[in-house]
Amino acid sequence: MTMLFNGRQLPLVPSGPHGSRSNMTCRYRCGNACFHPEPNQSGNESMRDLVERSIARRSVLKSGAVGAGAAVIGHALPSAAAAADGPSPRMAPIGGLNFKPVAPNNRDMVTVPKGFGHHVVISWGDRVLPEAPRFDVRNQSPESAAMQFGYNCDYVGVLPLSRTRALLVANHEYTNEELMFPSGEYDADTQRRIAMASHGMSVVEIKRGSRTSGAWRQVPVSRARYNRRVTASTPMRLTGPAAGHPRLRTSTDPSGEIVLGTLNNCAGGMTPWGTVLSGEENFNQYFEASGGTDARYAESYARYGVSGDNEDRNWKATDSRFDLTQEPHEPFRFGWVVELDPYRPEAKPRKHTMLGRMKHEGANVSVAEDGRVAVYMGDDERGDYIYKFVSRDRMARGDGARARRHNRTLLEHGTLYVARFTGDGPEDDIYDGTGRWRKLTSDTESFVDGMSVAEVLIDTRLAADKLGATRMDRPEDIEPNPVNRKIYCALTNNSQRGTTFPPDEANPVTTSMVRSELGEPLTSTTGNRNGYVLEITEEDDRPTARSFKWTLLLVCGDPDAPETYFAGYPKDKVSPISCPDNVAFDPEGNLWVSTDGNALGSNDGLFRVPVRGSERGHVEQFLTVPLAAETCGPLITRDGRSVFVAVQHPGEADGSTFESPASTWPHTHPFPRPSVVVAYKP
Repeated sequence: MTMLFNGRQLPLVPSGPHGSRSNMTCRYRCGNACFHPEPNQSGNESMRDLVERSIARRSVLKSGAVGAGAAVIGHALPSAAAAADGPSPRMAPIGGLNFKPVAPNNRDMVTVPKGFGHHVVISWGDRVLPEAPRFDVRNQSPESAAMQFGYNCDYVGVLPLSRTRALLVANHEYTNEELMFPSGEYDADTQRRIAMASHGMSVVEIKRGSRTSGAWRQVPVSRARYNRRVTASTPMRLTGPAAGHPRLRTSTDPSGEIVLGTLNNCAGGMTPWGTVLSGEENFNQYFEASGGTDARYAESYARYGVSGDNEDRNWKATDSRFDLTQEPHEPFRFGWVVELDPYRPEAKPRKHTMLGRMKHEGANVSVAEDGRVAVYMGDDERGDYIYKFVSRDRMARGDGARARRHNRTLLEHGTLYVARFTGDGPEDDIYDGTGRWRKLTSDTESFVDGMSVAEVLIDTRLAADKLGATRMDRPEDIEPNPVNRKIYCALTNNSQRGTTFPPDEANPVTTSMVRSELGEPLTSTTGNRNGYVLEITEEDDRPTARSFKWTLLLVCGDPDAPETYFAGYPKDKVSPISCPDNVAFDPEGNLWVSTDGNALGSNDGLFRVPVRGSERGHVEQFLTVPLAAETCGPLITRDGRSVFVAVQHPGEADGSTFESPASTWPHTHPFPRPSVVVAYKP
């Protein structure tokens, strides 16, 4: 099926394994993870007895349930898509700004509410370092790519320099060679080296026009002293108890303490001491084997999806460290949280082993009253877990050199936990319950039988399996709300919930309503296709607490679908939302949710959701991104005037190529360019 844009015929984004996410995205983003058996074979089912009783009870409480695990909380009401097109019943306050919700659409553009402006801050290929040449897609080189803005920007952080200047930090998650390179222009080795340089992170100085403006633009590189590129070859230091362990040593690094590069960096977070945390996610897809693999690591490789037979990237042909046969320890050097100090361009980034090794979506910090810090993390794979780290030491106040030196050590000592959820039963007809953070290890003592401290940190998934952690539906971004101190987690989806994965009260939906494309009727499909947003309230709102309560704030999907729930808010007044991926907060404590893989026919977008008062659960769409793109970031500035998002993989639809792209956004060239965008009230 095709559509027209500016007179050109473009392929419509197909309905892939995750809603609108294409098979192409699955291939390049995560190495087709969902097409393989899930790595978690632990069989952890801590709530199954409760679940069976809960589902049976709920199935007769109300009518219209979709599937055995459908949440029938509220009633099916008229479609919110129609409501969004008509007069808005109210204007939503957004950090001092008002807007009318954007309607679902399939435009090849960023769409913001009427009365708002937006523009691109920086795009793939734009100069970051003064020595960088101007971007020329037919004259790329590894050297130029290492000085230009990388590909597929994901996380966006903005740290202040002054009232009108700031540092923008962006992750570059992965590359898609089919969209990056003109056919026949480059040999395979050159393409791989350019791709390696296009991974990593960028630090870019930005400025706004005045103290009251919400519009930000890049500072000319000749006047930007903090600009920096981090690539797949940048030296990084390992910290914490596992640093130097024999499994982290390689032929080129016998110390086991210096790693080259960072890979598949997804979400992240800003620390109170002025650094950025970046999560390494689907690192497993970069490793292959030219021959046999080390049998000692078979269980660990399998648990992390390191198969050795993913030949899509073939990086081993360019760099032998990606060959499992030659360097069996190299995969253990990825899957960590990277800490980058954007104010110190000369400083080595650090990979913190104390935060555990997994497919990190990101990492976000909360400070307890006693000064200790907690870091919340999700392991983004179906059936994996939610984690928390609590520091041993207290954060030093102030921004002096001594305080900053101390605070940069906070993530090296402490205790790592994994979450176990328990439902409270079906009587209240709400998906909620209690939970417990279970100790995995401190920096000096392991709490998992048969595993040392370093082994728990290197094989964190295997350790969590042993403690009976609760298997979740792709836990992605997890962030503490600085206003109400609750924790919010995006659980994107799980197409196998109800088959391979039995439902439980924290992951209830087994059949979802989706659309093949915008305007088509809702149809039923198996699994949790639209995702949830989970709200966690720790005991006494303490980040250091061991126990918590939880509720599903949002059961996402179309408001017409009976399984959806919006914290009790009337379903005829909300915007449809599908596949939550990242979360953020504005100065008022409102939750913002970006999506990835919308299963309701529309482009992905960014949504605002109040979390308290009479408006709690009122989902309203603030923007949509172009065709086949994902909404990443997001970030709302402290003054509430600017909303940053990263537009990742525009045009990444099946059948799309450099010569025949599904999108040409941002329409500066006849091919797509992933970019960071800022929206604002003029």
